[in-house]
Amino acid sequence: MTLDTPIEYVKGIGPERAKLIKNVLGLSTVEDLLNFYPIRYLDKSKVYSVSQLQESNLDIQLKGKITQVQEIQTGKTKRLSAKFNDHTGSMDLVWFQYSKWLKEQIPVNREVYIFGKINVFNRQFSMPHPEIEAEENKESDTRLKPIYPSSEKLTKRGLGQKFFQNILRNVCKEIPNLIEENFPEYLMKTFGFISRQHAFLNVHFPKDMEYFEKADYRLKFEESFFFQLGYGLKKLHHKTQSYGNPFPIIGDHFNNFYENHLPFDLTNAQKKVLREIRMDMKKPIQMNRLLQGDVGSGKTMVGLLTMLIAMDNGFQSCMMAPTEILAQQHYNGIKELLRETDINVRLLTGSTKASERKIIHEELENGMLSILVGTHAVLEDKVKFKSLGLAIIDEQHRFGVAQRAKLWAKNKIPPHILVMTATPIPRTLAMSFYSDLDVSVIDEMPVGRKPIITAHRREKDRLYVYNFCKDEIKKGRQVYFVYPLIEESETLDYKNLMEGLEHVMDFFSEYNVTMLHGKMKPDEKDTAMNYFASGKAEIMVATTVIEVGVNVPNASVMVIESAERFGLSQLHQLRGRVGRGAEQSYCILMTSDKLSKESRTRVWTMTETNDGFKISEVDMQLRGPGDILGTQQSGVVDFKRLDLINDSAIIKTTKNTVEKILEADPMLTRPDNLIIKNYYLRYYKGKNKWSKIS
Repeated sequence: MTLDTPIEYVKGIGPERAKLIKNVLGLSTVEDLLNFYPIRYLDKSKVYSVSQLQESNLDIQLKGKITQVQEIQTGKTKRLSAKFNDHTGSMDLVWFQYSKWLKEQIPVNREVYIFGKINVFNRQFSMPHPEIEAEENKESDTRLKPIYPSSEKLTKRGLGQKFFQNILRNVCKEIPNLIEENFPEYLMKTFGFISRQHAFLNVHFPKDMEYFEKADYRLKFEESFFFQLGYGLKKLHHKTQSYGNPFPIIGDHFNNFYENHLPFDLTNAQKKVLREIRMDMKKPIQMNRLLQGDVGSGKTMVGLLTMLIAMDNGFQSCMMAPTEILAQQHYNGIKELLRETDINVRLLTGSTKASERKIIHEELENGMLSILVGTHAVLEDKVKFKSLGLAIIDEQHRFGVAQRAKLWAKNKIPPHILVMTATPIPRTLAMSFYSDLDVSVIDEMPVGRKPIITAHRREKDRLYVYNFCKDEIKKGRQVYFVYPLIEESETLDYKNLMEGLEHVMDFFSEYNVTMLHGKMKPDEKDTAMNYFASGKAEIMVATTVIEVGVNVPNASVMVIESAERFGLSQLHQLRGRVGRGAEQSYCILMTSDKLSKESRTRVWTMTETNDGFKISEVDMQLRGPGDILGTQQSGVVDFKRLDLINDSAIIKTTKNTVEKILEADPMLTRPDNLIIKNYYLRYYKGKNKWSKIS
């Protein structure tokens, strides 16, 4: 037997069962079986009595006798019921779906052990679908008993817990022939690991809880270690292959702006990030850095200062955004900041007129244009730079790999890359999935920025909310109303944009109202946005098209209709459209009266914190890491034991460990690292084709 052996050749399975297991559980090989871990364990070393019962999520064991087995029919449904008695009391046993032969197989009036989870209804205890074992047949093994993931389809075909326990026992007997060690002695001693063979044995059939915890830690560490090793090798490969133009000079452009035109003092977090970027760009290696920062934390200012460093070293810069609205926003902001300098900045989008494009193309090629802000239009082949040294990509997850590669090719020596995101990514996820990038975080808001007050209101509060908005408008402020739908849904009774527009215009008849949604043409969007940004309209009714890139400092209230329909990240991004001025701002979450548990969690989280990183952690718990990243990246669904939410300490430890190993031995050629290298080449090299170790 080897790890690649098909499961049909495992004792007790055979071709028919193998086909069923593969279809239901996706298990094909012996290795799959070893990685088919229990979801929980029964502790058969302790026996409870009925008088000790209490509500719990744990499976427990009791000893007593079963009596009064009977079938009970309620309407069209049947259930099997029985009484369980011990010397302290009695409780009900119940089977809601059962085979005809089950009733005859239940040992009545005999000493038995039962195992299962306790239910409580009307203060009465019961145990649904208990596992029953006659006293004379009870196993003497006191190990924790594994409970494996299963399904009704498998159970009906006789592939229940006992089947999988027996199969895994057969496989575990072969562990000495199947499992090889993959950590060197120095790692084993440093972290106090049990052997890999003992780890697999004790995760399936733990000797006791202490052994299980050691096995669990070892296997989680291993998964994270080799995942981090792959990304670490990828980063090393990029740094050896990605030549870049060094930017050693901090000159007049940077110093003049910093000393004479900076509108506010930088936060300590911004200064720290600038130092990290500065250290990267001094080297003749292409910078690849991810800049994370919450809404309003000052990422654009960091980007501008980085572009001024590029100018001081004789290079051009471009900033690319995913939408015209966001590109226009960046352009306006940068243009305003540089208005008292002679630095040439231009905007290139799909809407740019031909005459303007001609000027942009000429100035880019002759070097007169220092900073270009744009959308995908920047990627067109006819857009040529004289010397592109820095490319900044905002909301980088919205651009594909091929699109980004076009930007890299705009210069013979690839430009330095700074990718920015205003969607905070949980630190655990950033450590795992952006390990090929250097990650910088702006985790501090500008001085004087007032936290946004977030409140939850229901339909009965609408008049109060509308009057509050009127009061804010009377103070000279502006208001957003955001709706999840453009047109009426046939199946969901949610507020929609058009209906909402009518209600708002009716109640706020004395004020100007404008509308913005994704189906409008670009020039219509610009007109609506400018109408609101200029202050001519006091109210904007919009969809989530305003989620990114709308900056109106005078807007102090954001009302989000049907807030239960939005994800946490989206709610946080929408809220970030207010609170951009000096005045106190508010975000009001309007929901229906009936909310799901998940919706209540999202609303509560929004009202409790403005910290985007805390919000992102809750979001990952609710949605899972794949959705947070925007795509099912390799590794998210491949982890067998590692939990990206709960095992952040392990991820951090393995990341630091891998970095130290690769810093001392980049190609893993030292004798004590050969065991790591050989295992990596055998099991991971195929996933990381860029890796140069061999």
